[in-house]
Amino acid sequence: MKKALQYIVSSIVDNPKEIEINEEEVDGMITFTIKVAEEDMGKIIGKNGKVIRAIRNLMRIPAIKQNKRINVSLFETPKQ
Repeated sequence: MKKALQYIVSSIVDNPKEIEINEEEVDGMITFTIKVAEEDMGKIIGKNGKVIRAIRNLMRIPAIKQNKRINVSLFETPKQ
């Protein structure tokens, strides 16, 4: 599933080399945290959150096939 997520995100952003995806599984719940370059954050979120919502829906399909629950979140760097 991580490879699929990596492919989807790298197809959207301008800086695919700066993508970091962390995977963590706790009690059957897989959490993917996506970190992208700051200038690509808007492309991942999309207008009114449509792009990240679509990514979450796409990733839900393989998770259902494996009887897992999934959460896809974005890592935001805190502004100073």
